[in-house]
Amino acid sequence: MDVFDLTRRLISIPSTSGIEGEVVEFIAGQLREIGFGVKVWDALPGRPNVYARVGNPDVVMSSHTDTVPPFFDVREDDEFIYGRGACDTKGLIAAMIVASRELIKEGVNDFGLLFVVGEEAGSKGAQDANKVDNTCRYLINGEPTESKLALGSKGGVRLILRAHGRAAHSAYPELGESAIHKLVGVLADLSATRLPTDPTLGSTTMNVGLINGGVAGNVIAPEAEAELVFRVVSKSVDIKRLIEECIAGRVEIQYTFECDPVFMQRLDGFETSVVSFTTDIPMLTNWGLPLLFGPGSILDAHTADEKISKAELARAPGSYAGIVRQLKERIRNGQ
Repeated sequence: MDVFDLTRRLISIPSTSGIEGEVVEFIAGQLREIGFGVKVWDALPGRPNVYARVGNPDVVMSSHTDTVPPFFDVREDDEFIYGRGACDTKGLIAAMIVASRELIKEGVNDFGLLFVVGEEAGSKGAQDANKVDNTCRYLINGEPTESKLALGSKGGVRLILRAHGRAAHSAYPELGESAIHKLVGVLADLSATRLPTDPTLGSTTMNVGLINGGVAGNVIAPEAEAELVFRVVSKSVDIKRLIEECIAGRVEIQYTFECDPVFMQRLDGFETSVVSFTTDIPMLTNWGLPLLFGPGSILDAHTADEKISKAELARAPGSYAGIVRQLKERIRNGQ
């Protein structure tokens, strides 16, 4: 099975966050066929991680098996393969597997593959994988970076804001207290707050992704909530302090995820970039020094027309194999 065939097969198996089991079973079978020892275990009930290795890995390639909704099946034209997960990250997983097959044929030993669940929804799989005993020196994390080594990635803070009010007839607003009005005021103040910048990573950004609240158009809203994501360029604790100072107790805050920005390794022969998205790397601190690389563009990920370039995908196995070889050389030289 070549990298295009494997990408098509992976895309055709739905694996939105929470239903990764079937695609993990398929991946584990592919890895056993090419000679890996494979461990599969539930990171969450019915949601398995997979760790495959030859020897005692000091270099591990890693990515996530879940995708965002909605699922849509594979199709292609002369230039691209389309489908949910094409670039985020099933094309990358296919490239890693094909690269691993070639490395094993060459006699390369002591490397592995780690695929985790739930990166798109809190990185619970990575958090669980971080408990696995290993002697890994370098972690090559796969995300769509346009085949450039990303030298930095932003951190993230996810939170839910909950406002409470008092219901009343909308003709008599003085008898109630609108949770929606309260929430909108807080969101406006947060939007006007000056957020940190970094000369390498750029600006901290805020997205209000979901808003819910109220019971009817002619009722003063008794409850409202919003889900926010900050892409951060400073320590997450600093952003949380700014959030709390701005809100000043007006609404409840529930933090659901946080991680700091990460700076990664560079290698000879690879173009470099900086990315604004967050990865599993901050949750995989026990897997060695991180690198971030993958074919495809993050601008195509999560869209209704997600795709990956066939030309770029065809080059990706050689790139991943080359990264492993360079890192192995570093280790032999005591780096």
